[in-house]
Amino acid sequence: MTQAGATREEAPTGRAARELLERADGLLESARAVLGDHTGAVDAVRGALDPLLDALVGQELASIPASRLKDVTEGRLRLGAIEQAGFATVGQVHAAGRYALRQIPGVGAQTADQALAAAGQIAHAVRETVAVRIAVDDPDEATTALVMALHRLVEAGPDVRRAVDAAGRLVGRLVPLLDAAGPARRRMRMLFTGRQTRSRVLEAVAEAGGVVADAERRELRTLFGQVSVDLLRAGESEVAAWVDFEVRSAEYYSLLAELSGSGPDRDAAEGFLPSGMADRVRGLRLDDAQLRVSLRGYQSFGARFALAQKRVILGDEMGLGKTVQAIAALAHLSAHGETHFLVVCPASVLINWAREIRARSTLRTLPVHGPERQSAFEAWREDGGVALTTFDALHTLPDAAECGLRPGMLVVDEAHYVKNPATRRSRAVSGWTQHTERVLFLTGTPMENRVEEFRSLVRHLQPELAPSIHTTHGAAGSLAFRRAVAPAYLRRNQADVLTELPAVVQVDEWEEFSPEDLDVYREAVRAGQFMRMRRAAYARPATSAKLNRLRELVAEAADSGAKVVVFSYFRDVLDTVGQVLDPPVFGPLSGRLAAAGRQRLIDDFGAVDGHAVLLSQIQAGGVGLNMQAASVVILCEPQIKPTMEHQAVARAHRMGQIRTVRVHRLLAVDSVDQRMLDILARKERLFDLYARRSDVAETTPDAVDVSDGALARRIVEEEQLRLVNGAAPGASGTPGTPQAPETPETPQAPGTPETPQGGTAG
Repeated sequence: MTQAGATREEAPTGRAARELLERADGLLESARAVLGDHTGAVDAVRGALDPLLDALVGQELASIPASRLKDVTEGRLRLGAIEQAGFATVGQVHAAGRYALRQIPGVGAQTADQALAAAGQIAHAVRETVAVRIAVDDPDEATTALVMALHRLVEAGPDVRRAVDAAGRLVGRLVPLLDAAGPARRRMRMLFTGRQTRSRVLEAVAEAGGVVADAERRELRTLFGQVSVDLLRAGESEVAAWVDFEVRSAEYYSLLAELSGSGPDRDAAEGFLPSGMADRVRGLRLDDAQLRVSLRGYQSFGARFALAQKRVILGDEMGLGKTVQAIAALAHLSAHGETHFLVVCPASVLINWAREIRARSTLRTLPVHGPERQSAFEAWREDGGVALTTFDALHTLPDAAECGLRPGMLVVDEAHYVKNPATRRSRAVSGWTQHTERVLFLTGTPMENRVEEFRSLVRHLQPELAPSIHTTHGAAGSLAFRRAVAPAYLRRNQADVLTELPAVVQVDEWEEFSPEDLDVYREAVRAGQFMRMRRAAYARPATSAKLNRLRELVAEAADSGAKVVVFSYFRDVLDTVGQVLDPPVFGPLSGRLAAAGRQRLIDDFGAVDGHAVLLSQIQAGGVGLNMQAASVVILCEPQIKPTMEHQAVARAHRMGQIRTVRVHRLLAVDSVDQRMLDILARKERLFDLYARRSDVAETTPDAVDVSDGALARRIVEEEQLRLVNGAAPGASGTPGTPQAPETPETPQAPGTPETPQGGTAG
């Protein structure tokens, strides 16, 4: 039997066909209704947005000299008369209009039209680059109108996107089918229809029946009705809308970027992947049925990249939502039938992972950690879900080969912890990567000191690719390197994709040692004790110059109601800081505190209305925890690893931050701090070249293959020589012998900070 014949037999006829088409009409009506309601809500946002964009464009045009109009016309425009008439900027020309320009002596119709056209081109280009930033601390009428309009769409939730997408597809399918099935609505018309026409009508009826049945199975009509109700609901008060914006500003800005078309450059949002690979990733449709959050465009692309390439590193800069991209990939696989997933992460963020998965998806989570981890693992093996475990717990569990289980995806957070293949945690992760088809490594810091570390991560994922990544790619330039690592690596930066993110203002606060500070510092230098040198500025609190400046900065923040995070490597420094500050002061957040306690501390800090201070060891608070309630960050001393400072600042300056973040680094003149800054600058350049821009600078032997211990020894020796040469009378004339380096070469996990000699880091 032919396919057409089968369709005719399956197609309802007579009254059944008419009833089916009536159901299709009702479905089509509800789909069109939700599309219309969504269009109305979107138009309201654009109506509120346009005046703000016009003002921003006007400000930019007012700073562009009128002479730039010649550049647009390639020098053909005669501007002399216009400039002599007082039109000094492009903004003045753009606002003048044709009639006003024609009144200028010596300006004809052609010149006026050319000037206006050139000004219009510049204005259009500027409009594509400006982005509205919502000033929560100084709201005006226009901004409030925008927040209110956005609030309606945000309140409707992620169901809006699903409803609009489904309604659009439904209208596209049903309209032609109902047109073709029209004769089936009237019995007499079908009686006088020719055989071929009748066959086409019945085929259309049958296909429409399939569309209706699928829509009813997915309960689309209910979805459309609920979303329409949400979009038409009376608006909240201005106060409620502003409060909601403060709580979830990331969703507002995500929607704003989508509707205004002011999102990031596509190449940047796609990590500058080769065009063929980017096209293939774009072609994968992400199933978001089990998600409870709307993704930004770059986040959707990141999830699809992980799914399309299967075994990859997502190296986005901190604050861009790597966790939610991983959750989106897991939710997609779950919607397509996968049942078991494994997430490995530091203990400090395990609770955060559980909270994020529950809040942003319908996936089931099982913590496989602590004394009951074996029974929890067995429960996961039997029932499925997302198993959450730590690096330290993983090696105590059966691996994939032993338990005969292949998870749908393995996610390894802070994957740079497994860059050393000789460590136990690395071997435990490798036991799973070798037996899992899809593996996603998450790390904002794929390399700290050695380029080889990146290759080490790639060997876990795509061993065949690692040998092809070599030094000649660096010599050939960034394009060659990106091409080499593209199958396994995607990285985007905040500046490229979060156009609305408030600025970071970084200030180095240089202080002179007090005489008492200097005595302690010289004693530490003579003893060759690097860690004592680093915290000597806080040894005498009553006379400490750094501590005095810290108190001033906190007082300024208190006056403006801002929250502050104070970071130090040393626990005893934080204890000292805590003793001199007025409440409310939370912490210290340290490696001694269990993961649940850390998250509770941060939640309590964020819940305070107005000013508060959170003290945190930089090793414990700089990884995986969100501190965007704070808009002031104080670093008590520079860190050996630049990534440690990046991580700490990124805890506050991340998606969801609505205020400018001020970062103050406390530094002592002529001290270990100054020596460290030179080293930090060199490491920063390497990080920028290699990780931030995906370029590699490994073409010289000294591409920073220096251990932290070696740096410590060098700094101690330099300071001993400097103080001896410029020592006060009575100072020892012979430098002491530097002690063994007090910092291990391998960074510790946040839960197990190192303990330096002469002080407490834990």
